[in-house]
Amino acid sequence: MEKITSLQVAERAGVSQSAVSRVFTPGASASAKTVQKVRKAAEELGYRPNMMARAMITGKSRMIALVVAYLDNQFYPHALERLSNALQERGYHILVFTAANSRADIEEVMQQLLDYQVDGIITASVGMTNDLTDRCNAAGIPIVMFNRGQDGADVSSVTSANVEGGRAAGQFLLDCGHKVIAHISGWQGSSTGRDRQQGFCEAMHGAGITPQIIDGMYHRDTAAAATETLMTGPNPPDAIFVGNDHMAFSVMDTLRGKLGLRVPDDVAVIGYDDVPLAAWAAYDLTTMRQPLNRMVDATVDALLTRIENPTSPTKHIEIESPLIRRGSTKDPIQ
Repeated sequence: MEKITSLQVAERAGVSQSAVSRVFTPGASASAKTVQKVRKAAEELGYRPNMMARAMITGKSRMIALVVAYLDNQFYPHALERLSNALQERGYHILVFTAANSRADIEEVMQQLLDYQVDGIITASVGMTNDLTDRCNAAGIPIVMFNRGQDGADVSSVTSANVEGGRAAGQFLLDCGHKVIAHISGWQGSSTGRDRQQGFCEAMHGAGITPQIIDGMYHRDTAAAATETLMTGPNPPDAIFVGNDHMAFSVMDTLRGKLGLRVPDDVAVIGYDDVPLAAWAAYDLTTMRQPLNRMVDATVDALLTRIENPTSPTKHIEIESPLIRRGSTKDPIQ
């Protein structure tokens, strides 16, 4: 079949060719009447705009890459869905890539992204080396790190206020009267894991407590093993702060299912993220809520600002995390 052109659509709709272009360009201005006429003509003729050709002309692909390390943690599927929806509302197409937190995997994915000529990159819980960020900057591709930061890199980041969140979680357990408090931390190779641990330790040291700490690596099995190690040791804790909800569920399953302990009567548990499963009756998990909608809005705004104005400065945004009290902890002592 003969390929329909924008000129034919313009003639059918009785408008200029540039008006057709505006109708099919996200963010461009066109009156409601023009949009209606152009879309009606396009549907009758079977016209579809050639996005690749437009990208070659404008130098903009209107594609954003979302790179995530793993999806088994409930927080990230929800975050990716909301990031995708927010970007699509702004007229961008989404490419999703997964990359383990290893230099080789990340470099391979980044090379693919450069080949696709994406307009921008959002990394979710993926570590970046400074040389990779330098290569993306040299190619004119801005990066925003979501739920992860990177010291010394010229790259924007959006996180919750993790140090303060860790401190608040620790202080809440102290206020509940706990004396032997442990922390199963997030992976210490990540800024989020380190920052939450730092805040927690500051609260403990302020109360004269030296906490037991095990790196849970953000893995369910590792967190389960850490729970057994803590509870069968010489000084088992009466409360555990866990570096994210994904691990906290495993901690609670191990306490109740394998060790026969009661939560919170024998051991209180507090997590971090407030994923939907945390509110289920089976867990009823007290947790620090990551303000996902605000984090997504800030991430999209930071990225599109850099795309539209490459000389704009990078941003490092931290958003406060509130404590969500549920049944896995006791009430504070009055």
